[in-house]
Amino acid sequence: MKANAEAPRRAAFLDRDGVINLDREYVYRREDFVFVPGALEGARELHRRGFMLIVITNQSGIGRGLYTEAQFHELTDWMRGEFAAAGAPLEGVYYCPHHPTAANNLYRQHCECRKPAPGMLIDAAREHHIALGQSVLFGDRETDLEAARAAGVPIRVLLGTDAREMPAADAAAGLVTAHFRGLLDAAHDARLLSGSHATSA
Repeated sequence: MKANAEAPRRAAFLDRDGVINLDREYVYRREDFVFVPGALEGARELHRRGFMLIVITNQSGIGRGLYTEAQFHELTDWMRGEFAAAGAPLEGVYYCPHHPTAANNLYRQHCECRKPAPGMLIDAAREHHIALGQSVLFGDRETDLEAARAAGVPIRVLLGTDAREMPAADAAAGLVTAHFRGLLDAAHDARLLSGSHATSA
């Protein structure tokens, strides 16, 4: 059956740096990629609950010339293998290489994909037949939450970066539904995933 003939599915959108791996700034080598404690386990729990797993990540290091798209894809292929081995297969990984001021050449632009713009979520929804209104996003920055709100994702969760601590302060009013230490804690919160914490768009 073709994807567009299937019932829309709900997705769990995951930021990468700070949510999946420790945020060490411009991570592109496998030796620098360290999973946040509980990230794979949390993703597996989300998958068990029926969420399609989609990564959305700003990667301006490409546009800044710090690493290439080929290097990013090489690391991503390895990361996808780790998720699959953990029982949490990734349905998609979306990235934005642009920056409006600090990038080089064609990468220097105002785009619709760099968070807080919603382009990556909208592209994922179109390509994977996702019901954005039944989905959830997990991020560690307000820009993650803003992108989800703009895309119509009602459940938006602010995690502590690297699962080290709770977010220091509330995000702007209406942007966040709950705070958790990390992805595993959030994935186990049945009330959140049932939608009882959903906010208005």
